[in-house]
Amino acid sequence: MAFHHIAIATRDAEANHRFYTEAMGFTLVKVEAAGTPEGGWARHLFYDTGDGMIAFWDLHDDKIGDFDPAISTALGLPVWANHLAFAADDRDALERAKQRWLDTGSDVAEIDHGWCTSIYATDPNGIMVEWCLTTRVFDASDRADAEVLRVAATPPLGEVKSPTFFLADGSVVKA
Repeated sequence: MAFHHIAIATRDAEANHRFYTEAMGFTLVKVEAAGTPEGGWARHLFYDTGDGMIAFWDLHDDKIGDFDPAISTALGLPVWANHLAFAADDRDALERAKQRWLDTGSDVAEIDHGWCTSIYATDPNGIMVEWCLTTRVFDASDRADAEVLRVAATPPLGEVKSPTFFLADGSVVKA
């Protein structure tokens, strides 16, 4: 079953809008504006991702107080722990997404995980965003291996993949 939408609060709705329309290529399709139970007001902005939606809360309520919208670092986790991953249809789509990010000023990390290739950037909320291209079909062996790793008290560790960084200034750095 697909998601209808995921909703996340933002501190800067305009920067967020630019990132998700220009850098991600999503389309704003709906905005709901209403009062909040605490006595302020909020906008709920919905963006079509092509296969569902992502929504952001633009909160205007003094009783809610200050908050950090970064879904990982605000909790003391590394930026990569909680992130948003979107599916790329093919290698060309992944390359177009990378170029769109670079053209809009985002630095991009790319990793070939062996079963998928991913590119990563950070949105204005401090949230890691990913475009991921699955590069092979999973079979019964993959499912069996997954179950072994899921229940292992101490699973065997795979290789840490080193990213290649494509910087918005045009430079490339191998990690």
